Amino acid sequence: MTPGAAGNSVGAWLDDRGAHFRLWAPSAARVELLVEGFDQPVAMTPAGGGIFASDLTGPSHGRHYRYRVDGRGPFPDPASRWQPDGVHGESALDDPRAFAWHAAPPALARRDLVLYELHTGTFTADGTFDGARGRLPYLRDLGITAVELMPIAEFAGSRNWGYDGAALFAPSSVYGGPAGLRRFVDAAHQLGLAVILDIVYNHLGPDGAYLGAISPEFFARDEASPWGAAVNLADPAVRAWLTANAIHWAVDYHVDGFRLDATHALPQAHAPAFIRGLVRDVRGAAGRDVIFIAEDHRNLAEMLRPAGEGGWGLDAVWTDDFHHHVRVLAAGDSHGYYRDYRGNAGDLAETIRRGWFFAGQHSAHLGEPRGTDPSALAPEQFVYCIQNHDQIGNRAHGDRLHHTAGLDVWRAASALLLLAPETPLLFMGQEWAATTPFQYFTDHHEELGRLVTDGRRGEFQDFPAFRERPETIPDPQDEATFDASKLRWEECAAPPHAGVLALHRALLGLRRSDPLTGADAFALDGETVALSGNGRALVARLKGSGRVPLAPRLAGEWRVVLTTEDPEFAEDGAPPVVEDGAITFARPSAVVFARD
Repeated sequence: MTPGAAGNSVGAWLDDRGAHFRLWAPSAARVELLVEGFDQPVAMTPAGGGIFASDLTGPSHGRHYRYRVDGRGPFPDPASRWQPDGVHGESALDDPRAFAWHAAPPALARRDLVLYELHTGTFTADGTFDGARGRLPYLRDLGITAVELMPIAEFAGSRNWGYDGAALFAPSSVYGGPAGLRRFVDAAHQLGLAVILDIVYNHLGPDGAYLGAISPEFFARDEASPWGAAVNLADPAVRAWLTANAIHWAVDYHVDGFRLDATHALPQAHAPAFIRGLVRDVRGAAGRDVIFIAEDHRNLAEMLRPAGEGGWGLDAVWTDDFHHHVRVLAAGDSHGYYRDYRGNAGDLAETIRRGWFFAGQHSAHLGEPRGTDPSALAPEQFVYCIQNHDQIGNRAHGDRLHHTAGLDVWRAASALLLLAPETPLLFMGQEWAATTPFQYFTDHHEELGRLVTDGRRGEFQDFPAFRERPETIPDPQDEATFDASKLRWEECAAPPHAGVLALHRALLGLRRSDPLTGADAFALDGETVALSGNGRALVARLKGSGRVPLAPRLAGEWRVVLTTEDPEFAEDGAPPVVEDGAITFARPSAVVFARD
């Protein structure tokens, strides 16, 4: 891969001929380039397609620059590769050629993906790429194969979830900028770990996004999104701008794949063609396989079919149904979208068999049918979780499932997640049942911060905690909300966390060495789910106690491999008793069997 080569249609880059600047400003009549060390502005030349161009000799890595558009500005570059002083500061040239890579991206089969989602700012105490890099050996030893970074594009302020990205080509200076990200990716590759980057193409952040001021054509005039005007995917130049962004991450940073945020919020008349082209062009520019995973609640099988068969060409999609069934069964949630789920083991087993649950049935929450038939899809195309940033952070207090349901339930649900044939995703800290919440935090200027806080409390009125005592909800603008969300790594060595961590290592070891491929899923009663296949079986009870007869499908000679209540996993464990063709559960737990 040649650094920058294929993604250099917008922004600024360096090569052996000098520095090259390209600004997309289709409605501008005059654009001037202001470069550090140059006494006079440089008049840029129209180059077709709304692009203004300038090629200079002299500027090198780190040189600052800005643009003046029709006398307005000066503005930072909307496609800047580096914003050393944040979104409102000057842009700077970044030279990817200066970094010495030590390892090639790993070749990773889709069926081997075990995803670990993390937020760079709260994953470690210092909240940087370098801090996260120091924990990569731990993730490799845990059994993770791909680290999924929440969005890292430059945002306003010193803390943010990342979904308010304003300079989409620039790694956050708060986290360590371009150099820090390259060190992180290179270290991951040296350990055989892939890096998946969460990218947001459905909106820009509300502060510092100069693209709208310079190129208003980026937004559609007649179509809205949950964040305001929709991105104008009808314009080929907009699609090319976004595609150049993904190519930039894949080529200049060796990123192995992408999680596409909220694809259901893209303008649907043009989203399929845009994503098909995105997948094709990024893989072509990178010259290697690149993974594409969507976040989309609609359960559309066409998204996961190959482009040549009329599909979108995506590899996998986040699948909410598994999480929602587990949450309702284990914790009894019934508000908002949870009212579509009955919380019984039969529905959960059907979800695991099919990939997702809603395949055209009526959704009471949406007031219309939801989903399509997933029967032609492979299990690895469904990403399952029992926690992710949304399902924790969009709760009023950012509480995790095990904070409500208890560690016995948590251990049993973790066994089901990690041994099901679908692709599992862990959210940082869940592998040791972290005590810390993951709350919603921002660092906007005072007026915007107040609007965001009020808007968020209005957005989630379906959830009782947002209605009943809104004054108790942590203020996103308060730095203490951010600090409370930082993992406490010292926990994982102490009970009961050490036992939960040991269980995750054991389960991921089993998944790696003898996976439940082709597993059948079925309910043994209303609270107990079983998986059986490939000489291995799992029985997981997510609620209550009782004696559960084993189904005929589990007949034969089996030995117990582990239970989630074994002493090494639970200090106060109450292991289920297996005898006379039944399992007696003292409390929620799971049993893993192997056929002799």
